Amino acid sequence: MSSRNQKIVELLKRRQKDLTVFMDEVHKPHNLAAIVRTCDAVGIGDVHAVYPEGMVKACHGTSMGSNRWVTTHTHPDLESGIKVLKSQGMKVLAAHFSERAVDFRSIDYTQPTAILVGSEKYGVSEKAAELADEHILIPMLGMVQSLNVSVASALILYEAQRQRELANLYQSQQIDQEVFDRLRFEWLHPQVKAFCNKHQIRYPMLDENGDIQDEQWHQLRQSIVS
Repeated sequence: MSSRNQKIVELLKRRQKDLTVFMDEVHKPHNLAAIVRTCDAVGIGDVHAVYPEGMVKACHGTSMGSNRWVTTHTHPDLESGIKVLKSQGMKVLAAHFSERAVDFRSIDYTQPTAILVGSEKYGVSEKAAELADEHILIPMLGMVQSLNVSVASALILYEAQRQRELANLYQSQQIDQEVFDRLRFEWLHPQVKAFCNKHQIRYPMLDENGDIQDEQWHQLRQSIVS
């Protein structure tokens, strides 16, 4: 098995299917990039976002390196995005200071969890706070009573990772095999992926080393290029 194929296989086996972040109108590119990088670092492959009006194109190219490994699902509005997460069995935790907020470390992150973070200027909106299942906060002992949204996200995510490691959730494959196989191919063969998508043909099958071993696919490809 090639070293690259082996690394990708090991990464995909550790991907967490039921842990994600929902970014509600986070608009600064460096914060978007930092959150996506942290998600990749703790084994999250899918994140969710509602962008401020006019920001979709500006944010699309953010953190291209991390975006290759993490898929961002955009939603037209807050309500529809949270509805999707809850339909997947996720508990939505808003990083929000309120009377019912609890220390972020007291939460059980081994359960299906979506961490909701708000915009840089206003934080989590009143509507988002209302829709969330619980509110969490990061205790602060200084004069400043708020953290940068990407820093706060990282602290919460690494607590989630710590708990999940103790529960051995990184020791067995979490994502569906179909998703595993698709991502393995796309990451190993990005140019072939582009060819398949352009011509709307299926992906070829790979052997255990990550090499393309699919005679029928090669014949199909040859018929297109000849």
